[in-house]
Amino acid sequence: MSLGSFSRMCIAALAAALFLWHGGAASAQNADFLASKPTIRAVRIDPSEAPTIDADLNDPVWAKAAVIDEFRQRSPTPGAPASERTVARILYDENNLYFAIYAYDSEPDRLVVRSMQRDGQIYTGDNIAITLDPGPTWRNAYTFQIGPSGGRQDALRLNNTEELNAWNTIWTLRAAQVADGYILEMAIPFRSLSYPPGEADWGLEIARNIRRKNESVRWSSHDPALSFADVSQAGILTGISDVNQGLGLDLQPYVLFGSKHNWQQSGDGAGLTATAGGNAFYKITPALTGTLTFNTDFSDAPLDARQVNTTRFSLFTPETRDFFLQDAGAFEFGGRGFTRGNNDRADNNGRPFFSRNIGLAGGIPVSIIAGGKISGEYAGFGIGALSVVTDDTPSAPHQVLSVARITRPVFENSKVGFIVTNGDPTGATENTVAGGDFQYRTGNLFGNKTFAADISFQRSFSDTLGDDNALSLALNFPNEPWGGDLSIKQIGRNFSPELGFVNRTDIRFYEGNFRHITRYRDSWLRETNLSTSQILVTDLDNHLESRLSEVAAEIETARNNFVTVTVSNYFEDIPSPFDLPGNVIVPQGEYNWTTIGLEVQTSNAWPFSVEAGIICCDFYDGTNIEGSLTMVYRPSPYFTGEFSYEPAFIDLPGGETDIHLFALEGTVNFTPDMEIAFQAQYDNLSKAFGSLARFRWEYSPGNEVFVAFGQSADIPGSRLRAQTTQFTVRLIRTFQF
Repeated sequence: MSLGSFSRMCIAALAAALFLWHGGAASAQNADFLASKPTIRAVRIDPSEAPTIDADLNDPVWAKAAVIDEFRQRSPTPGAPASERTVARILYDENNLYFAIYAYDSEPDRLVVRSMQRDGQIYTGDNIAITLDPGPTWRNAYTFQIGPSGGRQDALRLNNTEELNAWNTIWTLRAAQVADGYILEMAIPFRSLSYPPGEADWGLEIARNIRRKNESVRWSSHDPALSFADVSQAGILTGISDVNQGLGLDLQPYVLFGSKHNWQQSGDGAGLTATAGGNAFYKITPALTGTLTFNTDFSDAPLDARQVNTTRFSLFTPETRDFFLQDAGAFEFGGRGFTRGNNDRADNNGRPFFSRNIGLAGGIPVSIIAGGKISGEYAGFGIGALSVVTDDTPSAPHQVLSVARITRPVFENSKVGFIVTNGDPTGATENTVAGGDFQYRTGNLFGNKTFAADISFQRSFSDTLGDDNALSLALNFPNEPWGGDLSIKQIGRNFSPELGFVNRTDIRFYEGNFRHITRYRDSWLRETNLSTSQILVTDLDNHLESRLSEVAAEIETARNNFVTVTVSNYFEDIPSPFDLPGNVIVPQGEYNWTTIGLEVQTSNAWPFSVEAGIICCDFYDGTNIEGSLTMVYRPSPYFTGEFSYEPAFIDLPGGETDIHLFALEGTVNFTPDMEIAFQAQYDNLSKAFGSLARFRWEYSPGNEVFVAFGQSADIPGSRLRAQTTQFTVRLIRTFQF
């Protein structure tokens, strides 16, 4: 397939999507889609009747609530009645949406309670998850996950494929274990959410995970083939009207005191500095939020997971900064053609916008002086617009970096859209990218099967490289027992998204994945998953550059333990020599090798869990034995400790090297709102050691004391040599109007 023909195909598909959509057809299809969903009508109360959020359901007002008490299994037996009783009650007044969940348990002393941490590993124990899709979009949603100890997580679910748990909002929760289970009581302010004005129907899913039984139950969606982040089969919460978001203005000022000392530069004193900044959020409409930021602070971002690159191409490092993750769904582009966070495959290659490029220039941090963004929905259009001003760099003055994303829902839960980015964080070029995409999804293929198709086209404009295109097509059939994916992507030689991510140009990328899943009842086995995948990468003249052929077999036991065996065959045509870590040279030439991998993972519901893997043995024209080990200890909700080790032993004719990566993490939780977290990392190639300790206390919703202490060092021999010490104290206060 030529570049021109693929381009014309993508553009024609986008045009056809816009042409085919019209109100009558969409309305008829939407009516059938909605008719299959369970519905519950929320009960309105007067604010004076509002329940006290204390995990005690004796407030008389709960007797008025709408009740959901029929939950069915998503696994292990889809559609079967839940083995334990769950009762959910729903109320709302003009200010808040209230939920009360009574999770009855016939063996309450066997509840699995593992984490009390905010945004921690709540999923490792018993938990309840409430998902809200105002609008509804049937693609994007807010989710609130809570454990019996009061540990909580708020997150965004995006495009039915992924969950971003760095998103935080203001809400109130209390949890308590009782003689016959546990109780959750929560209030979510309407001002903490964005939603279309006048829309009385919201998507709603309530899920419960009973960890000792490895059982997942839900109110509406019982199809285990769908991603856990998929909200397309959620039920409907109806009747919400005449609610109050106040003025819709949140002011979040902060003051930061810090000290930084470089031990390798004489005279670099550890003086104290003070900085003020903050954010302002204003709801232009109930569904559209404007944000202003000044002296944006990222001191609360965790350390990036350390990686050693054993490929020819740069690795993708996910975004971890709250400011950019808060509304990441508004900027999502291309659907399954771009899957966030997959480092070892090419899904992220050609992404038009990647927020991590903002605040970095050539890998060096650059301060954000000020910025503004608009995100949400207006007149039926999804809107995401962002513009920031970054500080000067040694090579260029300050830069203005901007992105705009517009989408429009079509059919039952599909959408079309476009994106434009402008700017180069380094200031070295003038760069613009423009693109369009169509993301189609239906749950009615062959009667009740789910099918998704995503297609996108982009063009970059550069004053140094010229103009070039990128295109992608992804098909997804997430069903059981048979399922699969097919992706095609083409990246032009000079395609250059300076505000995006590209690590391999002048290629066509093909990937096919097919799988068969078998589920078992009344057996020590829970599930077997047999799969095969093929990845081909050619240049634009169809010359094969890379190939990966893989078969895998995975079993899951009834106790949630996993064993996976993978056989992989690789082909690489290396056009010129390149260096692996440790200055090991891979000469030009063609290489074909096969590896066998084994991975074992014990249930993360256990107090002590292990994930271990090994890949052996061929690598290019030599050998490589690569391992991984992660051990997690969760003796109680108050403490979690994690140790990981990743070794690799490379032996090629061009040299040999050993790689060792170590990481240690721990969290001590005093209450669900107060914690100390610690990270430390080291690798033997850079001999660099990094550590970060963070104390966080959210003494009331939206108001926080944060303290961070970071230390970097190198260990060239047997002694540790300090590099930089940094200490930060930040006070945040939120004012809602």
